[in-house]
Amino acid sequence: MGSMSPDVPLLNDYKQDFLLKRFPQTVLGGPRLKLGYCAPPYIYVNQIVLFLMPWALGGTGTLLYQLDILRDYSAAALSGGLMVITASVIQLTSLYAKNRSVVVKRVITRDILAEEDEHEFTSCAGAETVKFLIPGKKYVANTVFHSILAGLVCGLGTWYLLPNRITLLYGSPGATAALFVFGWITLCIGEYSLIVNTATETATFQTQDTYEITPLMRPLYIFFFVSVDLAHRFIINTAALEQMNQILHILFVLLPFLWALGTLPPPDALFFWAVEQVLEFGLGGSPMSTHLRLLVMFFVSAGTPVVSYFIPSTVGVVLFMTGLGFLLSLNLSDLSLAFRHRVGSSCEAFPGCCGSGFGRKECLLGVAMLGVALLEAGLLHHYTSFSPISKSSAQSIVGYVLMALFSILWILRETQSIYVFGIFRNPFYPKDVQAVSLFFKKQKKLLKVGVVRWILLTLVSPLAMVAFLALDSSLHGLHSVSVSVGFSRAFRTVWQNTENALLETVIVSAVHVVSDTDCWWNRSLDTGTRLLLIGIMRDRLLQFLTKLQFAVTVLLASWTEKKQHRRTTTTLCVLNAVFAPLVLVIIVLAALLSAPLLPLFTLPVFLVGFPRPVQSWPEAVGSTACVCTDTVFYHQMIPSLTASLQDAMAAGSLGLLLPGSHYLGRFEDRLIWIMVLERGYPYCCVNVKGLELQETSCHTAEAQRVDEVFRSAFQQEGPQINEHLGNVLTPCTVLPVKLYSDARSVLSGIIDSHENLKEFRGDLVKVLVWVLMQYCSKRPSTQENSHQTEKTSGALPVALPALNTPPCPKSLEDSDSLNSDTFHDWSDDNIFDDEPGIKNRKEKLQLKDLAGTTLPIPGSVDSQGADDHSSSTGPKNDLFRTVLLGFPAVDKGQREDVAYIPLVEFSCSQSHLLSLPEEWRSNCTPHSRIREASPLFPEDWYQFVLRQLECFHSEKSSVLEDIAKDKALKALYVHTVMACYIGLFGIDNVAPSPGQIVRVYNGGLPCSGALDWLSEKPDLFQLVRKAFRYTLKLMVDKASLGPIEDFKELTNYLREYERDWYIGLVSEEQWKEAILGEKPCLFSLGYESSMGVYTARVLVLQELPVHIGKLNAEAVRGQWANLSWELLYATNDDEERYSIQAHPLLLRNLTVQAADPPLGYPIFSSKPLPIHLC
Repeated sequence: MGSMSPDVPLLNDYKQDFLLKRFPQTVLGGPRLKLGYCAPPYIYVNQIVLFLMPWALGGTGTLLYQLDILRDYSAAALSGGLMVITASVIQLTSLYAKNRSVVVKRVITRDILAEEDEHEFTSCAGAETVKFLIPGKKYVANTVFHSILAGLVCGLGTWYLLPNRITLLYGSPGATAALFVFGWITLCIGEYSLIVNTATETATFQTQDTYEITPLMRPLYIFFFVSVDLAHRFIINTAALEQMNQILHILFVLLPFLWALGTLPPPDALFFWAVEQVLEFGLGGSPMSTHLRLLVMFFVSAGTPVVSYFIPSTVGVVLFMTGLGFLLSLNLSDLSLAFRHRVGSSCEAFPGCCGSGFGRKECLLGVAMLGVALLEAGLLHHYTSFSPISKSSAQSIVGYVLMALFSILWILRETQSIYVFGIFRNPFYPKDVQAVSLFFKKQKKLLKVGVVRWILLTLVSPLAMVAFLALDSSLHGLHSVSVSVGFSRAFRTVWQNTENALLETVIVSAVHVVSDTDCWWNRSLDTGTRLLLIGIMRDRLLQFLTKLQFAVTVLLASWTEKKQHRRTTTTLCVLNAVFAPLVLVIIVLAALLSAPLLPLFTLPVFLVGFPRPVQSWPEAVGSTACVCTDTVFYHQMIPSLTASLQDAMAAGSLGLLLPGSHYLGRFEDRLIWIMVLERGYPYCCVNVKGLELQETSCHTAEAQRVDEVFRSAFQQEGPQINEHLGNVLTPCTVLPVKLYSDARSVLSGIIDSHENLKEFRGDLVKVLVWVLMQYCSKRPSTQENSHQTEKTSGALPVALPALNTPPCPKSLEDSDSLNSDTFHDWSDDNIFDDEPGIKNRKEKLQLKDLAGTTLPIPGSVDSQGADDHSSSTGPKNDLFRTVLLGFPAVDKGQREDVAYIPLVEFSCSQSHLLSLPEEWRSNCTPHSRIREASPLFPEDWYQFVLRQLECFHSEKSSVLEDIAKDKALKALYVHTVMACYIGLFGIDNVAPSPGQIVRVYNGGLPCSGALDWLSEKPDLFQLVRKAFRYTLKLMVDKASLGPIEDFKELTNYLREYERDWYIGLVSEEQWKEAILGEKPCLFSLGYESSMGVYTARVLVLQELPVHIGKLNAEAVRGQWANLSWELLYATNDDEERYSIQAHPLLLRNLTVQAADPPLGYPIFSSKPLPIHLC
């Protein structure tokens, strides 16, 4: 994605033609009158006939009514019945055409340059023509349902547009004619979309219309307008209904215009938006993190005012509203989890307590607050006189207390953030953010002030507001619907969103103090209704201000930013200035509808987007993400991030927490997008998204601007006023988060140094010895048997390979294979424990007995019979098999050329506990080559490592000394270590090349017999690879930190690698597991082909500062609304399109990334995370 120029097109040529064909179809409800290719005239005639069919049927009923032949409802029934028949015929015709078209198939030669939607028509009523005109329904149920619905729309529409009815409303023949004609055009558009061909709507919420909901959109709004008219017909003498009916008849003819602009939401978005609005402003709840939670909470909350209306006792009403309001404001899912667990005697909280669950502390706080609130509300309501509120009454006194609390809380909240009002620098906030430890130390002192704020907000303020509501005189009189609804919401909001409830209560109390008691506000409205109205006005005013700020930012940026300046910029700015009142009306309308302000193509062309839920997207939160190798970094930081967010939110560092708020976090190359989903007592539910780390040019440009904004705010000598006031990002605070810092370096001069490569070979042998010995000492069998073997006495015999004899001829026989003529006889017994079916021919084994013990064949497993398991020889034979397996076989034909293998005894009974696994000792490396390489084996290092082992708990020094003197054990390690070494590099004294090291580091061993040998032994292969990687890391550390002085320092290095490091590849699954397991350090080797250099990547886990800023929520919603329109309707998915280019003020590219897939592409998206603010 390159840098943007003024000539970047909004739409490419193909998309322009596509949009010019699609938009007329959307306006007319489905007829395709602009095809882009030559079509027969009957295609257009047929569409016009189908479009006007409802008017013809409705006109029949209208004419019979006007001629006094039928009554109005009879005319409507006739038109509806005819429409049902017509719709059924249309659908059956479509079904017949589909079945007929699959019978005959023609091979049609198509021009590859032809339009994608070009069709070939054969006749006026041919199958292809019918399929083009009437695509039909996917489901049979929808075929029936939509046909019946079309009849209802036509019948009720006929009743709605009867000329006599319109004349009674307006008394003007001209208005009647205009409304009749354009009204029927609206009805024809709705009917065509329902039964003939559904147009693609500009207001698209779902990416796929699986259940064919889109055809129901336009009839749904027609039903709404008709329902008001029906109410006016049957409810007499209601002036409000008459005025509303008159207004709606005018708006009815404007419905096609609103549908085309995408102002009216589709049914699914409308439903969830309406439920969310009623729950928040009518019932005192909060938007929920999932649709299921939203519906459950809505139905449960709706029962509160209903039940309270029928409670006869006023004290019971107050107690019921207080208790249920408190319970419904809690996170019910965590509450149900808490009740499933029994509280034990320990002080451990329930799972997920720290910011993600409901622990014992939260339970105790909830029970205590509920008990105090019920006691307070009941006593105050019962024993206090309920005279009308006055300046001297108890309720007025509580009102003054609430005003003081509000002022204190506002001041304390502003001290927690870097800016006051987002403009002026906070003098109390720490300035030296570069000194991380000192900064966090000062910040902790500031958070102590936040504790005071939390106490006042969480404990004091709710109880004070409960007292204010319990003292209200409206609760003492007879119940009414307004009292039940208003006070149910008020008692709920006190807990659900304490800060907003405190503001609303303070406004109501202040207005009463300064206003006349006889005014309409105080006389006609009870306190609950006043609080409800103030809550709606507060929310809409806040939306208006943020939308206005967003519109001004878009307008000014298009003029002042050179890269955003287009040829049409001057014209658009002038039009916005000339039609400023209209722009303000659009902003006000968007605020009233709680709909996003949609800047078309992110230009200063503003439309009212359709209302939608706060989440903006239909899919479940966190259900999809564009997962890649960098996703694991965001996954790892979530627990620490939520813990830091818990402290910051409780202290007020992030400002006012409202559902729909967005925050942006920045650390190194990581961008964290945080969205508040729901708010309750005392918790907040968020969604965390991680944006891509591999930055494009647009991503880099906006990320640099984000860094500038944070650097300007948090540098020690920063300005006293926010320099980036016009940016949608306002810095808030810095959070300490435990995450990985990512450092990358070039290994030039290290990995290609001849001295380093020469030392690498010797270091590799040492590391191999250390790794293998650590593995053997930590085997479970070693730990279990370390004490038991002390009871075994006597020396144990072992065969040693002769390492001091002349090399054998390098023939085929000089290998670790077993020749068939080696011995005279094989036993009939099973020679492989795991393969009992394999038998070899019988030859007798002639070996000299030693101390009455039979020795096994060197290089093979023990061939012990089933009936030869005596207590005296069994354990010893097992030991012989453990020690001797893997030594070269003695070939009878070359016995004179092979050194005699002497038999010696173990000097320590515990030596076999450190022996290598038996399956590792047979290899394909010639024994002569191992003897040649054996001088490279570091015997002094071997002795040192062995004496450092910690697997023996008793008589450690004497036992280890005895084992160290055991030559048989040393011979095993020499044999295996040098076999692995030769398999990697051979015995030539030549330093490996950097490319060879990188290949082996990546797991690519040289093609040899050693590769097959290691591949058959996965444990040994992993150990060899680990030793090789440890050696490479050791080479880098020696080059960076200096040479190693002694064995102790080398051991410390290796122990640190084993304990604190994962050394591997980014593409490995273990790399991801190490990050999720929070391994302190990670190292990876790579090669940058474009630069021709070898690179190292080091990750270090530590607590580091993450800058957090608050985004303009309406700027995010507006850009997401444009993204939805541009991709789902205009299908403008060009990666170089204008609306995705970098914008330093709107952060347009980052905002597009943060959208839910498939429109956006975050690489990580969490499930809803509950954060308890206590």
